[in-house]
Amino acid sequence: MILIVDDDIAVRTSLALLLENAGNNVLAAGNASEALDIIDRQLPDLIILDLNFSIDTSGKEGMDFLKTIRRHHPALPVILITGWASIELAVEGMKLGANDFINKPWNNDYVLQSVKTLLELNTAKVKDGTRKQLDKQYNFKQIIAEDPAMLAILQTIGQVAFTDASVLILGESGTGKELIAEAIHENSVRRNKPFVKVNLGGISSSLFESEMFGHVRGAFTDARFDRTGRFEMANKGTIFLDEIGELEAGSQVKLLRVLQDRTYEVLGSSRSKVVDIRVVCATNKNLNEMVGAGTFREDLLYRINLITIKLPPLRERAGDIPLLVNFFISNLKEIYNRPLLSVSPAAMRWLQQLELPGNIRQLKNLVERSILVSRKNELGVDDFKSQLELSPSKKADMQMPGVGSITLEQMEIEMVKRAMNFHQNKITKAAASLGITRNALYRRLEKYRIPFNEGED
Repeated sequence: MILIVDDDIAVRTSLALLLENAGNNVLAAGNASEALDIIDRQLPDLIILDLNFSIDTSGKEGMDFLKTIRRHHPALPVILITGWASIELAVEGMKLGANDFINKPWNNDYVLQSVKTLLELNTAKVKDGTRKQLDKQYNFKQIIAEDPAMLAILQTIGQVAFTDASVLILGESGTGKELIAEAIHENSVRRNKPFVKVNLGGISSSLFESEMFGHVRGAFTDARFDRTGRFEMANKGTIFLDEIGELEAGSQVKLLRVLQDRTYEVLGSSRSKVVDIRVVCATNKNLNEMVGAGTFREDLLYRINLITIKLPPLRERAGDIPLLVNFFISNLKEIYNRPLLSVSPAAMRWLQQLELPGNIRQLKNLVERSILVSRKNELGVDDFKSQLELSPSKKADMQMPGVGSITLEQMEIEMVKRAMNFHQNKITKAAASLGITRNALYRRLEKYRIPFNEGED
């Protein structure tokens, strides 16, 4: 049963009709007192709550009632109703424990999707499972892991994949965020529809609308043909927004609009299009810190993180390193036609001791380089040592300049210059070594007016 709490009879009637036509049982209340009477008689499965029950628009009545609900029923899903003018109230409500918010005027498809997702999540039962049990239930063949923390993550993925819940994947570079996103898609009802990957760090703000929403011929100079945007490509499937922490402020607003209403306009066209997608985002940034610093919208953060998955770095799951190495070796045997390849026990133990700041990506690169250089069938410690470049794992031993001897900006300029020189102006490699995106490196080169001739990546 769904309970609608709103003083406006037109809102109650419209929502009730929409939800009942979708097969839900619905009750309605005009204020908090009526709602509490209903809750005492029959606990609903979900509440849709307006923030104002009178001419007062402060939202205090709705917030107070939300606090009451959370005190007595902490797991009961609550969706807030608000207008764009009171979006800050909705964000405040999310902090108090609301699960989602709907803007007035609402999009019917989004309301139904949000209700369906929250009801399904509320009934999902998360159980501990072994890797063998998980593999019987789900398709995780591309994820190599037996660490308990990773198995718990896989269990969560399996439970939420069949819903349309938005998922935010956090983790250091190289921890496998894209593989997790693909696993969510492959275990969902959308598995036979498109899975569209978008690297937001590589899209400038001037190209954001064209890339994401598409454009029509003549929309701007050089727009000689119609272009299909990423959201349209992903329709009925999943869109994976990688490096969302790199998105600039203006683009964040545009993204929030389409995630909220599931509608967008193609650049150069005034006709709105509706999109049916599952949204999965990923970043290696601390979005909460960015919200505090004012560089990431708080309302966008709440829109994308109904479910948050934090991937552990490889150093915290060293027991999985032998599994990963053997997986890489197995694939590389065929690629390089070296069927007798193996790794000595001593070398495997040595690899498990490495800090590997680049995580799985760095380990794979190290294994492949060692195979290419060594002609031995059994790779030993020396084979890997010779290919391990000066690593960030040794940063504790680095000599830092004395405080006051150099500004942060001067240090950044120097590091950008060194990375460009070391990697012979290859933007992708220089950016990776600095731990930033290509787009971010381009911005710094322009900001500091550092001349360069781009090398081939």
